[in-house]
Amino acid sequence: MVSSELISTLRELSRSDKFYIMQLLLSELAQQETDLIKPDRAYPVWSSYDAVEAADTMLKVLQAAKVQDHE
Repeated sequence: MVSSELISTLRELSRSDKFYIMQLLLSELAQQETDLIKPDRAYPVWSSYDAVEAADTMLKVLQAAKVQDHE
């Protein structure tokens, strides 16, 4: 939980200081994201390639929507 004192202090900062704080926090968040992926490891990725059932379901939904539009 962020303290009300911190929020009060941030509100008193100049515009340029607020941008600097935002840049700093975004940089920290970006660094944490890159730390999630480790080098030399395999990560499974889902692909729609050969997803015949999904394609069939989508085609049926699109056809049903087309029929509804023409009614």
